[in-house]
Amino acid sequence: MQLFYCPEVFEGSSHLSNEESKHCIKVLRKQEGDTIHLIDGHGNFYEVKITLASQKKTAFEIVRKWKETPRSYSLHIAIAPTKNNDRFEWFLEKATEIGIDEITPVICERSERKVIKNERMEKIILSATKQSLKAKLPKLNKAVSFDDFIKNNQNLDCFIAHCEEQKKMSLQTIISANSTILIGPEGDFSKKEIDLALNHNFKPVSLGNSRLRTETAGIVACHTLALHHEKA
Repeated sequence: MQLFYCPEVFEGSSHLSNEESKHCIKVLRKQEGDTIHLIDGHGNFYEVKITLASQKKTAFEIVRKWKETPRSYSLHIAIAPTKNNDRFEWFLEKATEIGIDEITPVICERSERKVIKNERMEKIILSATKQSLKAKLPKLNKAVSFDDFIKNNQNLDCFIAHCEEQKKMSLQTIISANSTILIGPEGDFSKKEIDLALNHNFKPVSLGNSRLRTETAGIVACHTLALHHEKA
């Protein structure tokens, strides 16, 4: 199923954006009377009929609407942007495909990248959402400092995946329905950052025995929780 994105779908007549219209009419050669499928990014699917086939503004009417089946858990990953931007984009794409609700880029002491272009990242997330046949877009927050994230985070089920030697629980044992997981930069979190997180009730977790790259750790966290809750 080919999905298009339209954040505002109204009863009666609505229209696709210029970009989506061009792809629909010029690339896929859809015509008036054809049926296409949309998502609104808020968890809804639509089957609609094209009433005006224009590359600049394709109009349509709703045929039917249905909601995406919600997951049994929510996941927020706060992750340090990687030095290589392609690796961070890869994380965003794959995390979206697997299932994630919220992403916050966190600038740490050892972060080598401190600027994130959210507009480009949001396009990657949208493309992955459509490709994986999901109807709800993960929320991408603006980059924040590590200290600000720790102090302002209100979720009770918070975890930090770090590489320091200390007692940690396995991520596979987490049964929380609403988890926030911190993933550090190349070179790991500093001891000061780890102590700050632990003092704010973040629980240390292990992602396995291997030392993982930042983006890989993020994907392991997404996939581990997805499998755990799927079995449950």
